[in-house]
Amino acid sequence: MKRRTGLSWLWFSVGIVYFFLPLAATFLFSLKGKKGVLSFAAYRNVFVDPDFLKTFGFSLEMALLTVVAGLVLIVPTAIWIQLKLPKAKPLFDFLTLLPFAIPPIILAFGLIRTYSRPPLALVSSPALLVAGYVIVSFPYIYRSVDSGLRAMDLRGLSEAAQSLGAGWGSLMFRVVLPNLRTALLSATFLTLAIVIGELTLAVLLAWPAFGPYMALMGRNRAYEPAALAILSFGLTWGSIGLIQLLTRTDKEKGPGIGTGAH
Repeated sequence: MKRRTGLSWLWFSVGIVYFFLPLAATFLFSLKGKKGVLSFAAYRNVFVDPDFLKTFGFSLEMALLTVVAGLVLIVPTAIWIQLKLPKAKPLFDFLTLLPFAIPPIILAFGLIRTYSRPPLALVSSPALLVAGYVIVSFPYIYRSVDSGLRAMDLRGLSEAAQSLGAGWGSLMFRVVLPNLRTALLSATFLTLAIVIGELTLAVLLAWPAFGPYMALMGRNRAYEPAALAILSFGLTWGSIGLIQLLTRTDKEKGPGIGTGAH
């Protein structure tokens, strides 16, 4: 038992070093923006660059629109399948894997070719970019929502709420969604992280997003790309930390029907 514990800690330590050593090297390199001293000059250069705020703001806006569109499409569908069409769930699970099998460049060219001619000429509209982002983030949104639905007794909660006189609107907004809060937040944070760092769709659809901005900085600058990498990493891990915190809080509270089902 002691030998097994020692091996576990050994591999855990190797994993920590493998993961954090490149990160520490990147952070140290980002501090060398001024010759001979360690400073946050590269970070200051990033924040004062007007293109940084412009591209990050655009990607954040597209990410929020993607979250709204994705949740509106996927949450009711997942609930309907769970309650009414459980036999269709394997097929839907398979469909959620397709974005992993289709490269983003193929998706982008397909969107351009399909929506570049009337009556659906949407290439110049950000709606097409949001639609592409919804497809890319579809597996992550669905898996988060599906995990939340499987963690609760959806059928029992819906039958209890309906026995108290709740309609489908009350069931959705006052019973199911409050119990899906952590799953919805997980889907939101994952989608934000994916969209803000996405490159291929933004480049091929010619939009000034944050992903192309980071790629351009990587070609033209030395220390600022390292600073951007650290900032992106911090944003992603901050989102994961919030998910863990909210998950722990919800576990302590426990599931419930809600206060307004009747």
